[in-house]
Formats: sequence, C-alpha cells, structure tokens
Amino acid sequence: MKEKLETISNLFEGKEIRSIWDSEKEEYFFSVVDVISALTDSKEPRKYWSVLKNRLKQEGSEVVVS
Repeated sequence: MKEKLETISNLFEGKEIRSIWDSEKEEYFFSVVDVISALTDSKEPRKYWSVLKNRLKQEGSEVVVS
C-alpha cells in the first residue's frame, strides 16, 4: 500500500480532514476524529469519538472497530 498523507479542507469550510490514499484498493481513508471535529465543532473530538464508539459497541454495532 502506497500511503500519502493529505488534507482536504475545501469540503468543510477550511477545516482540515486528514486522509490516506490506498493505491492498491483505490480507496481513501479519512480521519474519523477530524470529520467529527468538522461536523460537530466539538472542543474534544477524540473524546466525542470515544464516547460514540462505546455507545455503538453497547448497541451491538458491528461497524465499530477498536
């Protein structure tokens, strides 16, 4: 996998979203914490994600990966 860290800022009013391109799978991977920060204006996006991830696990969501 050839990784190149990039930021995307034009989609979220100048807030940077870190991403990595996987050239083998031809897919982008985005930082969940950066997306949460851009969408919620949370002062602690990492904590927001941690709480949300725990709630999803308790609900039996299979989407969440540790």
